Amino acid sequence: MNYRHQFHAGNFADVLKHAVLVQLLRGMQAKEKGFLYLDTHAGRGGYDLEAAASGLTQPRAPEWPDGIGRLWMRRDLPAELADYLEQVRTFDVCARTEADAAVTKLNHEGHLNAPRFYPGSPRLAQCLLRPQDRAMLYEAQPDEAAALARKFIGAKRVSVHALDGYTGVKAALPSPERRALVLIDPPFEAQEEWSHIIGAITAALTRMPAATLAVWYPLTTRAKLTDFYRQLMAIKTLPPCYTVELTIAGEEAGFKMRGSAVLVINPPWGSEGPMRTLTRFLTPILAQAEGATGGLHWLVPDL
Repeated sequence: MNYRHQFHAGNFADVLKHAVLVQLLRGMQAKEKGFLYLDTHAGRGGYDLEAAASGLTQPRAPEWPDGIGRLWMRRDLPAELADYLEQVRTFDVCARTEADAAVTKLNHEGHLNAPRFYPGSPRLAQCLLRPQDRAMLYEAQPDEAAALARKFIGAKRVSVHALDGYTGVKAALPSPERRALVLIDPPFEAQEEWSHIIGAITAALTRMPAATLAVWYPLTTRAKLTDFYRQLMAIKTLPPCYTVELTIAGEEAGFKMRGSAVLVINPPWGSEGPMRTLTRFLTPILAQAEGATGGLHWLVPDL
């Protein structure tokens, strides 16, 4: 596997995924009882956006300016997006300190004029988890897992596992907390990735029917998506679930990946409103061509 998320860190898909994740974490914390956060494809936890322009062998155009870059200086965001943006800003400042990177002069509102470091889902979760919550982070790529483990040395209630995250779902559930939020965020490099996701969803719901599952996936080939939805709807007693979707262009634009989505199964109570707000504001901000769309769609309504 040659996937390296640093080249895509902070792009439009990350913005949607991580803004949704922040709202799911907040939703889980509406109850005082703790929960397990399980990340199946955790990556290295945080990314240097300057490295995103270097490529593996030659320079490449970074993707973050059309993602987090478009939100960075805005002051008109709704609370749901402002919450996500504040987490990213906080991580950026802390990561600069850890790396001993020069902190450029703050603007008159006390913010850096551009991001340098961007958090992956593990670091976002770490910032938001309460003392009663716990995190299990899985990453199969050896060097990525090693980098992730270094970032969490000494971290309380966080464990890093250099293992296949799909196996982790079966090993970790049901959790002692009896509450869980599972993020399934694979790189989609394997042909059988969609089948692995269906298998992980089925295994998770078999072991822990009330677990909240969030699955990120690209909006690319219509045939694969149709087959994925067909297999998903074939799962017996599929709980309430919706998709949060965002495209940055219409199909006629010819983009290789024109959008992404997050499937949420067993969504926290009250999460629908914040998710609709996210897509309503993000769609015009992140659009790159005509035909951009966004919204929330129930697959199995919560009756």
